[in-house]
This record gives sequence, C-alpha cells and structure tokens, in this order.
Amino acid sequence: MNKTTKLKQMLQSPQLEFLMEAHSGISAKIVEEAGFKGIWGSGLAISGSLGVRDNNEASWTQVLEVVEFMSDATTIPILIDGDTGYGNFNNMRRLVKKLEQRDIAGVCIEDKLFPKTNSFLREGAQPLADIDEFCGKIKAGKDIQKDDDFVIVARVEAFIAGWGLQEALNRAEAYCNAGADAILIHSKLSNASEVFDFIKVWGDRSPVAIVPTKYYTTPTDEFRKYQISLAIWANQVFRGSIQKMQEVAQQIYREQNLLSVEDSIVSIKEVFRLQDDKELALAEEHYLCPKSGNQRSAIILASTRGEQLGQLTQSIPKTMIKIGKKSILERAVEHLNEYHIKDISVVAGYRKEAINLPNLKIIGNDDYKTTGELVSLSKAIDTAQGESIILFGDILFKKYFLSIILDDPADIVIIVDTVYSLEQNYQSDFVHVFQAEEASLFPGDNYHLKTIFYDQPHADYYGEWIGMMKLTTKGVTIVKDFIQEFRNQPEFQMMDIRDMFNQFIKRGIKIKIQTISGHRIDVNNIEDFSLAGEF
Repeated sequence: MNKTTKLKQMLQSPQLEFLMEAHSGISAKIVEEAGFKGIWGSGLAISGSLGVRDNNEASWTQVLEVVEFMSDATTIPILIDGDTGYGNFNNMRRLVKKLEQRDIAGVCIEDKLFPKTNSFLREGAQPLADIDEFCGKIKAGKDIQKDDDFVIVARVEAFIAGWGLQEALNRAEAYCNAGADAILIHSKLSNASEVFDFIKVWGDRSPVAIVPTKYYTTPTDEFRKYQISLAIWANQVFRGSIQKMQEVAQQIYREQNLLSVEDSIVSIKEVFRLQDDKELALAEEHYLCPKSGNQRSAIILASTRGEQLGQLTQSIPKTMIKIGKKSILERAVEHLNEYHIKDISVVAGYRKEAINLPNLKIIGNDDYKTTGELVSLSKAIDTAQGESIILFGDILFKKYFLSIILDDPADIVIIVDTVYSLEQNYQSDFVHVFQAEEASLFPGDNYHLKTIFYDQPHADYYGEWIGMMKLTTKGVTIVKDFIQEFRNQPEFQMMDIRDMFNQFIKRGIKIKIQTISGHRIDVNNIEDFSLAGEF
C-alpha cells in the first residue's frame, strides 16, 4: 500500500490515530520501530536540529532534504509540517510536486503569514493569512498533486491569534471547500476546551487533527470521546534527545572520561543496526563480487612457531604475534576482507589452538616439523574457490598488494620485492625473471619467473618472492593436479612452493611477476619484530 493511502486511511479511520514527531532519518526509524503508524515531520524539530529558529530560517529545500532522508529510512507515511507553504500558491505547487517525488504522504500548512512565527513563541495575537489567499494555496496543491491520496491538511490558527471560535469555524469551512483533506485545529491553552468547543460545532464535516503539546494533561480517552481523527505528538522525541545530549556532554566535560556515561547510552553496534549496516554488508557481497560472479578465497600457511622469535612464540605461533594492537594474522585477514575475500583457510601446526580469530577455517598440519610448505598447502587446496590468494602467515604487507595481484588476469601471479641489499647476509626465495615477448606499455607487466632459489641475493637476481601468489580457477586446478601427481613421491614431504614453481617452469607453465618495492616485512626474528612496530 502506498504511504499516501496509509495516511489517508488513518485520517478516515473511526479510531483515534497517532503521529509521532521525527526530525532526521534515524529518529524517523526509531519512531517506526516504536510501533507508530505515521510520522509528523515537525518544523520546530527539523529547524531546531539544524540549529536555527522555527521562523522559516531553514529554507524549504533544506527541510525537504531532511524529510527525504526520513522517508528513505522508513516504510510508514510522513505528514510534513509545511509551515505556510513557503510562499504563495506557486510555491505551494512546487512544494507538493517535490514532496510527492520523495514519497511523502502529505503536508500540513497553516494560515499565518510568511515567514511564520512559532505558535507558542510569542504572547498576544499573531497575524493570519487572508482566507481567500490561503484557499488558493490549498486549491493549487490539490490541482498539482498526481496521487489522489496525497493529503493536504489545513491548520487553523484562529485560536492562536485570539480571534475566537467563530473565526475558526469560518476558516475551517472555507478550507474544506477549497479541498483540504482534514483540519488541524490548534490551541495553546493548557486545557482542550477550545478544541472541544470547535468539535462540538464542527461535527463530522471532515477529519480533525490536534496537537496536544500544551494540553498534555487531557486524558487521551477524551480525544476519542470527541471523535478526533488524529493526535500529533509534535516535538517530544526532539526535546528528549536534547535533554540526553546535554546530560552526556556535561558529564563527560566534568569527568573527562567516558566511564560513567558508556552504560547509559546506546552502543555503537546499535547505531550501526539503526543505520541498517547489515543490508549494506549483504549488498556488498552481491554487487562487489569478483568479475564474472566468481568467488574468491584465501589460504594462509601459518604452521610454524618461528623459533628465532624466542619467548614471543613460546605459547603462540608467530602469525599470532601482535604488532601494535593486532596480530600479523589479524592484519592479513582484514586486508583480505577489504577485497571481499572472506572464505579464508589457515593451515596451523604449532599451538594451533591459539589461532582464535572468528570466521576462519583452521586446518591442522600436525607434521609441520617434518614437512615442507607444499604439504601444508595440500591440506587446504581443496578449500580454494574461484580466484584464490595463497599467503604466508608471517608477512606484514600493504593492502594494495592485493589490488595489484588480483587485477592481473594471469593464472599464476606472484609478488616480487625488488628492494634488497646485497650487503645483507640473509637467505630467501630470490628469483630470476625473463621478459615476455609481447611488450606492454607498462614494463612491470612484461616479466615472468625464470627460476627461483633459496639463496642469498646477488646482482643477477631480480628480487625476492614475498610469499604471496594468486591463482585463477585454472591456476588452482594446475596446483591441485601437481599436488596429486607428487603426493605419493618421497620428495613431496619436504618440497616447498618454490620447488613447485621450478617444476612448472620446466613444464612450460608461466608464472607472472608483479613487482613491489618494500612496504612489507617478514617477521622471522627479533630484529624483524622490532622493525614491524614501525610498519
């Protein structure tokens, strides 16, 4: 059912219905979750939330922008407080047109002069609009609306202006004849006597709405007794929020900490819920998926202790060492998640029970002390889905590495770091490369692996493989087939991934090189750990 139809049905219902004030998208959602069937888009509350006075200081387009967020956040109808219609009949036409475009169910306009003054702001009489001029606004709004159920409520301010019952009746009659769907009869007395006097004479000529802000002590059943159609709680959510904001701000200022307020305010999790973050997460899964709709997965090889790290790895594997507030593994998982890789398997061995991050598949390699990298990979390769990242569990890296490697369409791609010092006395997986015949506009795209050795660097080597590779679906199949072929051979138990690479090269399988220059650390010893603190 359209929001307009819902609001019209509320007005025409034989039961007393209620609208609750809201002034923002999140307050509108709170109102709907509280159970209200409709929302009052309060001019006082919206202008107040913008920090300006309720005297048309906020332009109608600024109000419209706020109400659009309110409409987008909710499924129930909104009756917007349209002040005086923001001008003459022509402004009213444009207002109604724009409200309908934003799925607003109706507008209430009051018969005062532009710019308006809040009905409760000044003592004494306030000037009212000419009856004929105001009727012209109503007619213009009804003529321009496209949805027959769009509601225009005429707010009669005769009591506010001190002009008495007869003037209120005369104006209400004229406004109904001009096409108003309902009359809002307003009063600032502390009792409902004026309103009830009006109802006694008015009868059932049209639905009547009220705003009992001043006469809030009147029992609600009295409104039902007089067959009032709609009661509007016009500003209580806004006023309540101000009180709470004042209390929290003053308390934090006094105490200079958050300890005493945290338990009295909603959690960040609740804010995210109201913002419907869950829907965004589902949408990301749907729309930010890899090209061709393929899945992505990752395998992290993290079975070793890292003995050179001493006491740091006495009770945890080195992948769980914290660099700052997060472990190496946690940082890697966060980077993978940012590229929508959430199907992550971790091959664990030493102290595998210490790997306790959520949403990971933990695959054990209890023989990690006597086997090589390929055995660990073989235990997880069947979990690979679609494009897959294979990653050593002891490297800190910048997340852009994933962008580089995932954007390359080659079936097997590895990351090679060209920054190393010939004076450094350490061993690693250093590579030779060859340049492809098909030249690219980007020189770094032309290199493929020629050979890889566990050795010390020298001038002829291109760089160091960092322990990261990407496989397409075809690449995963190539690796699976290789593992299946070698699984039962004696040398398989101690083979490392570089051994597999060299076998691929002999068989004519190309391994693409993507180059980086630094921006990563292998955490293998205490010195690496010290450097990682600055990463």
